Amino acid sequence: MRKDLRVTLKDVARIAGVSTVTVSNVLNGRPNVSEETRARVREAVAQTGYTVNLAARGLAGGRTNTIGMLLPDLATQYLSEIVRGASDEMRLSGMEMLLSTASDLARERDQVAFLQGITDGLLLILPRTADAMLIAIEKVGVPVVVIDHRGSEIMLPSVDVDNYSGARAGMEYLIAQGHRRIGFVAGPKGYGASAARLRGYKEALLNAGIPFDKTLLAQGDFFQPSGFAAGKQLLSLSRPPTAVFVSNDLMAFGVIEAVREHGLRVPGDVSVVGFDDIPMASQVYPPLTTVRQPLYEMGVAAARMMITLLRGLKLPSSRITLPTQLVERATVAARPPPLSKSGSREKEVSEVKL
Repeated sequence: MRKDLRVTLKDVARIAGVSTVTVSNVLNGRPNVSEETRARVREAVAQTGYTVNLAARGLAGGRTNTIGMLLPDLATQYLSEIVRGASDEMRLSGMEMLLSTASDLARERDQVAFLQGITDGLLLILPRTADAMLIAIEKVGVPVVVIDHRGSEIMLPSVDVDNYSGARAGMEYLIAQGHRRIGFVAGPKGYGASAARLRGYKEALLNAGIPFDKTLLAQGDFFQPSGFAAGKQLLSLSRPPTAVFVSNDLMAFGVIEAVREHGLRVPGDVSVVGFDDIPMASQVYPPLTTVRQPLYEMGVAAARMMITLLRGLKLPSSRITLPTQLVERATVAARPPPLSKSGSREKEVSEVKL
């Protein structure tokens, strides 16, 4: 076969001794082909180096057996774990994933339009995206599953976690360890997860009878440098916190770094709890106590929803909310009540600055 010509489906069919319909069935993973025939077609594909033209197939209205996945970046283990779960599940179903990143809203729109033309469906991890854009995507008619989005208006199938309950559990754990002056490092504004975790922090304080102190609130952006800056801010207070609850693990690493820069110890002087349980959380020293959200399972669940939609079946539920779990490691120490003048232990009362 001439190497300067593009290999076609007909070429593969001729070499395998089957029809082009049979080749298409094999490439699309359809069940109505014998294993012997599948083997011949795969051998012909390998021999010719045939590749599917996804753009042409998409324009022709056919299936590409490919799912597009759009996410902000691939810089964090949080996102890579979700991608790994979705990719593994898609591959088990004989499908592949095409990844694309979008660092701003304008690129998100462009990439969504591009992926819609060459894939069978879209998995979107776009926590900042406005509901209006998702509503517009929904109207196009391509199957879409949204991951980690807290919009109130969208009716798209979605997968997320119970951020509120996770944050509250982390705070209740610190309070049970005797901490009363607890700092909080918030995630970026505009993210649904950030708002839910802040609400969990506040309500855990309220439930324990501890007044909310706005000086103990520091702003972060989910990346380690902002956690370091937030940690320095909290530790510079005239009455610094004895513990810090951090909205994600990366920022928690930054807080631990700030504690060390102040000549203090974790957890001897300051306890730290993170959120996510990315793989690195168990590998740092000391290993991070954190609230685990099942990142890999989120990707798996989203992929299964997509496969169900592509098969033309009805979803049991259009929204899946996975539970979180507190993972105790080595960054939290119990804090006994302070000694009274008589030498007995008494309950610590925080001086609140509002």
